[in-house]
Amino acid sequence: MVASTRIIDLTHPIEPGMTTYPGLPGPGVTDFLSREASRSRYDAGTTFQIARLEMVANTGTYLDAPFHRFPDAMDVAGVPLERVADVEGIVVEALEEKGRAVGARAFAGLDLRDRAVLVRTGWSRHFGSARYGEGHPFLTRDAAEALLAGGPAVVGIDSLNIDDTSDGARPVHTLLLGAGILILEHLTHLDALPLSGFRLHAAPAPFRGLGSFPVRAYAVLDSPPRMT
Repeated sequence: MVASTRIIDLTHPIEPGMTTYPGLPGPGVTDFLSREASRSRYDAGTTFQIARLEMVANTGTYLDAPFHRFPDAMDVAGVPLERVADVEGIVVEALEEKGRAVGARAFAGLDLRDRAVLVRTGWSRHFGSARYGEGHPFLTRDAAEALLAGGPAVVGIDSLNIDDTSDGARPVHTLLLGAGILILEHLTHLDALPLSGFRLHAAPAPFRGLGSFPVRAYAVLDSPPRMT
């Protein structure tokens, strides 16, 4: 008997002009080929639209590859699919009411090896508002050290940044990406996931020379999603 599955979308939709990270421009969408202009190229009643996009790579829900931090490291195109597709996942509860800084204690006793570790802070509910960019939850350096010891494939968070943006050293990006551990930022709907028992998919387009790129992140569950 094949178990039924459920799919939970963990991705913020990308919309023209949206703000993902304060100070970064929102995406722009224009026509390279409009439907009206295409009428002269095809048979009557047949039209197509080809869009032209202008956006920074860090838009919406995105993956950071080591090249984002280190110039000679693996870029987005070099990310092995087995690191971001069909990866066993766990959720770590670190709700914002418990404080902004998520330390090593949150990961104590967990089996992290080769898993997708998704940190649920609840901050995604502010996405699209000015609040989202102020006072967000983040991981500490000792949390990153605990993750290094555990050896996950990818670490994600439903917040503005996995690091404290007031810390210019960006220790979590530095330690995780330096060890080849991928990072997902701006996740959402983590409250719909169980703490374990799901598989994560979050593959970016294989774009060479980029350190970050949007993904369609989703989880496949073997049981119905939990109620919030």
